[in-house]
Amino acid sequence: MSIEGPVESLYIEPEAPARTREWPALELIDVFKIYRSGPVETVALRGLDLSVERGELVAVLGPSGCGKSTMLALAAGLDTPSAGEVRVGGRSLTRATEPELASYRARELAIVFQSDNLWPTLTAEENVAISLRLAGHEAPESAAVAALEAFGLAGRRTHRAAALSGGEQQRVGIAAAAARRATLVLADEPTGELDRENEGIVLDALAAVRRDHGSTVVVVTHSGNVAAAADRVVELRDGRVV
Repeated sequence: MSIEGPVESLYIEPEAPARTREWPALELIDVFKIYRSGPVETVALRGLDLSVERGELVAVLGPSGCGKSTMLALAAGLDTPSAGEVRVGGRSLTRATEPELASYRARELAIVFQSDNLWPTLTAEENVAISLRLAGHEAPESAAVAALEAFGLAGRRTHRAAALSGGEQQRVGIAAAAARRATLVLADEPTGELDRENEGIVLDALAAVRRDHGSTVVVVTHSGNVAAAADRVVELRDGRVV
C-alpha cells in the first residue's frame, strides 16, 4: 500500500477554516455501521455522535459488542461507515482516497492494541525505527533510541519484541507514537492483559505522550483505573453514546 500524497489533501468542507487546528481532533457525526453476511445484518453503530477535542485523553467504556472497536476502526480509516461522517481535524476520512488514508495512518496516527502491537522477531529499536521510517523521519534509528530511553526502555531496546513483557510491548508502541509525534493515538484495551503495576506504567506513558507532544488520546477500556485517569469518560451502549 502506498503512503504517497500529503494528508492535507484529505477532503475538507468548503466552509472549513483554512487551519485545521480550529477543528476538533476527531469527530464521528451520525455514524452508522452495518455488517452484512448474506441475509443477516448486524448493526454495530446506530447514529453515533462523538467529538474529541485536541489534546484530550478520552476513555470509552461499554459492554462487549457495543461498537467500541468498530468506532476505533473508523477513526483509524481502516473501515468506512455505512452512513455518516468521520473527520480528523476537520478533514473527512469518509471521502478520502486510499493513498490519503494510508498517508494519514503512517504520518499522523498511532494505534496501540491490547496485544500484537509489534513485529515479534524484530527488536524494540527496530520496531520503533520502522514506524518512523514509514512516517518519513530523517533519522529513524537515532530517534528510536531516544524514544525508548525516554520511556525507560533503554536496557530493552535490543531485545526482540517476543521477549518483552506485555507492559514493555505496550510502552514500545507508545514510544513509537511519541517519536512520530502522532497527533491522534487510538488505544484498544492497552492495559487489558496487565497487572495493576504495569497498568499504571502504561497509563503514565499515554499521559506523557499527551502532555509532551500534545497528542489526542482515545482509549477503549473496561478498566476503572484508566477511566479515572482520563479527562472525560464516554459510554457506548447499543452502538451509540449514552
